[in-house]
Amino acid sequence: MKASVMKPIKVGLLGIGTVGGGTFNVLRRNQEEIRRRAGRAIEVVMVADLDTERAKQITGGSVEVVSDARRVVSDPSIDIVIELIGGDGIARELVMTAIANGKHVVTANKALLAKHGTEIFRAAEEKGVMVAFEAAVAGGIPIIKALREGLTANRIQWIAGIINGTTNFILSEMRDKGLDFDVVLKQAQALGYAEADPTFDIEGVDAAHKATIMSAIAFGVPVQFDKAYVEGITKLSATDIRYAEQLGYRIKLLGIARRVAAGIELRVHPTLIPATRLIANVEGAMNAVVVNGDAVGATLYYGKGAGSEPTASAVIADLVDITRLATADPEHRVPYLAFQSNEMADTPILPMSEVTTSYYLRMRVADKPGVLADVTRILADASISIDAMLQKEAGEGETQTDLIILTHETKEKHADAAIAAIEALSTVEGKVSRIRLEQLK
Repeated sequence: MKASVMKPIKVGLLGIGTVGGGTFNVLRRNQEEIRRRAGRAIEVVMVADLDTERAKQITGGSVEVVSDARRVVSDPSIDIVIELIGGDGIARELVMTAIANGKHVVTANKALLAKHGTEIFRAAEEKGVMVAFEAAVAGGIPIIKALREGLTANRIQWIAGIINGTTNFILSEMRDKGLDFDVVLKQAQALGYAEADPTFDIEGVDAAHKATIMSAIAFGVPVQFDKAYVEGITKLSATDIRYAEQLGYRIKLLGIARRVAAGIELRVHPTLIPATRLIANVEGAMNAVVVNGDAVGATLYYGKGAGSEPTASAVIADLVDITRLATADPEHRVPYLAFQSNEMADTPILPMSEVTTSYYLRMRVADKPGVLADVTRILADASISIDAMLQKEAGEGETQTDLIILTHETKEKHADAAIAAIEALSTVEGKVSRIRLEQLK
């Protein structure tokens, strides 16, 4: 049958909020372009949303609107279900039902995939249907496609990404204006960059969901969110951002997945990056991911990581992919996590104590002779060498000053022991501020 006369692919949409509305509008606006690329028309025929009135306004009465999402996943006329509800409760049940009913699934739900991806992909493989999730990581940036297809010749060495726009906006504002975290968070909420409850973003959980998905695709391992090390930006101070700048670094919340001899590092935390790196200069709510492959070297992917139409761009790219491949033999499709399912590795995810990185350490010390010698002796005893040091002159009448040290690479457990010993010194006040540092060479 010629592509020009093939019947349209019929789509059911679960949730028509920000991304769902964008998806519906972009599909309608660019329908002719999309049809030419996909080889057949793609039509949304049913929308499920609890707010049926708003759904009818967005769709203009052109599709059937229902309040019960189960009607969509069980409708025999629907070929593809787009899940944009979020979370891993009802969304998981709906996705599994859609798969059981032989429907392909497109989702933007990183929490669902980071926690239940292994189960979902197994079910989809058994039914011979596709699960596509480009929109789950970095919004409109086609990073999943790059990892699954574009870089498939490479042994991926590491990935480092700014993959949460809210935290990047907050850190950019803290650096630009010298303000503390609490003040900027309130601004971000007022501007709509941060949710009323921003916990998932500011504590690094959202970034960890995305890093987990990328690590699985990059290294051919199952999704293992529970093994990720997750640290947010709530304890960062404007003081550390300022000192980092003086030393030639920017602080970003990075999602890092790295292959090392002992296993895989999977971690999210604030990180000093040399200001000369392109990714260090990604500001505001933008996202960027650096992928380092053995053949290609470092490649950078940059763009809008959230928002109605950027995310819709990724959702529709998945729709087009599925439409092109819907008639293909399942054995000849790109595997969900890039590696054939029977070729997945059981490489361990390393505990944070075994991760090797460099450190920025800031401590408040007594302004008197011998203090620096005590600190450097402790570091030397832990086999930690110093890369750079900054000691501020004590102000008039002050008896204490800030001492900042950048270390060479060491294991986290050695840094932990050294920091505990430094904090035990009578000449050091309070806690040592510790931020990890990555050169990203």
